[in-house]
Amino acid sequence: QVQLVESGGGLVQAGGSLRLSCTASGTNLDLNPMGWYRQAPGRQRELVAVITNRDSGTTTNYVDSVKGRCTISRGDAKNTVNLQMNSLKPEDTAIYYCNAYSTSRVYWGQGIQVTIVS
Repeated sequence: QVQLVESGGGLVQAGGSLRLSCTASGTNLDLNPMGWYRQAPGRQRELVAVITNRDSGTTTNYVDSVKGRCTISRGDAKNTVNLQMNSLKPEDTAIYYCNAYSTSRVYWGQGIQVTIVS
């Protein structure tokens, strides 16, 4: 069983930055890929960014709305995933969820609120 815990959310002004972190604990921490989703009020949950370790290297993918503003990375400990968010906009306001896959299961964090005010 794996637990994912997010941190780093909060309220910031438009144009500001936040760094979200997710730490995994438990057994079977061979998690790949790891990513971040978000869900705004009245909207479906959407993928924000995902990082995948492959034999050929690491790949990252982003939803178009955050490209150039966000960077996803894995921590040195391999059981963490971070999302650096810059130039934040009010439309980035949402609950952000950490997500991770093991060989046979998918795991979710409890979510963390990000609020951007103009």
